[in-house]
Amino acid sequence: MQTIIVGVIGRAHGVRGEVAVELRTDEAERRFAPGQVLGEEGGSGIFTVRSVRDHSGHLLVKFAEIVNRTSAEAVRGTLLIASVEPDELPLEPEEFYDRQLIGLTVTRQDGVEVGMVGSVLHLPAQDVLEIETASGTRLVPFVAALVPEVDLNAGRLTVVAVAGLLDDREDADED
Repeated sequence: MQTIIVGVIGRAHGVRGEVAVELRTDEAERRFAPGQVLGEEGGSGIFTVRSVRDHSGHLLVKFAEIVNRTSAEAVRGTLLIASVEPDELPLEPEEFYDRQLIGLTVTRQDGVEVGMVGSVLHLPAQDVLEIETASGTRLVPFVAALVPEVDLNAGRLTVVAVAGLLDDREDADED
């Protein structure tokens, strides 16, 4: 089994232990379904989802182990993790888990290898691939216009060679 971060416990809501959760997953309905058991990253905490509801655009979760406002405030900031099978795939075919992308070889559209995906950053505007190249780390927005192909079976993804994106040259797309 592998673990993935699915959320962060936020502020307490009310006096009965309900908490706001900042999502770190696109599959909230899967990860926060009643009965799901989540863990604490780097710790031994266990959190069993009892109920979930939307409140003004925020996810409010009641965990069996959080019984009142005091215990809710004590776990604020906890990173929640879910255990997943290594071969589990996202529900949507055009989505990927970070663990599927990290380590992929990065090539340009002409087939020239330029580096490897080192990590995936989840920024407010969009996800960004951190690509390790011979000339240093490059940040590439993970959007179809710049990353038109992800081939998990071949262990690679393709990045459009836009000037300055993968190297410091201004003529990168003329190679």
